[in-house]
Amino acid sequence: MIWPKAGFTKAGGIDYYLRIAEAMLPHLADRPLTRVRFPDGVDGQRFYEKRAPSHTPKWIRTFPIEFGSAGRVDFIVAEERATLAWLGQMAAFELHPSLSLTKKVDRPTSMVFDLDPGAPADIVDCCRIAIRVRDLFAGLGLQSFAKTSGSKGIQVYVPLNTPTSYDETKPFAHTVAQVLERDDPKGVVSKQKKELRKGKVLVDWSQNDATKTTVAAYSLRARDRPWVSTPVEWDEVESALRRRKHDLAVESLRFEPTDVLKRVEKNGDLFEPVLKLKQKLPASAPEDAAEDG
Repeated sequence: MIWPKAGFTKAGGIDYYLRIAEAMLPHLADRPLTRVRFPDGVDGQRFYEKRAPSHTPKWIRTFPIEFGSAGRVDFIVAEERATLAWLGQMAAFELHPSLSLTKKVDRPTSMVFDLDPGAPADIVDCCRIAIRVRDLFAGLGLQSFAKTSGSKGIQVYVPLNTPTSYDETKPFAHTVAQVLERDDPKGVVSKQKKELRKGKVLVDWSQNDATKTTVAAYSLRARDRPWVSTPVEWDEVESALRRRKHDLAVESLRFEPTDVLKRVEKNGDLFEPVLKLKQKLPASAPEDAAEDG
């Protein structure tokens, strides 16, 4: 019983991953994978795991990366349904892939903004900031895509899929976060310090780093219920802001496995463009574009 309050078992988690695999695996393929394991359930101890354990089956692909003083770390690369099943058996239900592919570990394929609310702010406040991120990049001629984190917030991805580096995307993302904070200091914070985040949305730009990972689209999360990090349409983000009842707005952006499977069956993979759309970072600084807009 991994999610006891929801009555959701390890078998249920594995079954979900096998059924969502066609949509999920493209977002994991060829990417070093960090896992969060919670073998005693979401109420027990959990731990992040980068290194493939010694008992990893030989048929599972691994990829070595040098991590300074840590030396070589062999990461798991999830590319088959059977790998998802094995990860579930290990209670590694939270899956966090790199923004890079193994063939170019120093080249991110997307830029990401993790919008994390500090109570009493919540996911609805994140929606407001997500739309600002979308509009800022639209002003720069770039498309962006949103998904729920499966926890408290929203994540906005700007697909690139063109030659770049973290030395370019990280400072660019930092500047975007600072612009958002400058324009809305009461609602946005760009610094990580927890004491600064009360009632505000942290625009976490630091995920744009070769050593960081972000939860995958369609990944389960270690919350009270088996919430899923779920791609959403911008209309859904805007709709949450228009709802008169706040609780209904929050619930409209919480998805469990059955919900996600129905959504994918109806709409396909809303996050597919993140893998395919080719865009380049503009030469102009984002603060200039924001002021022009």
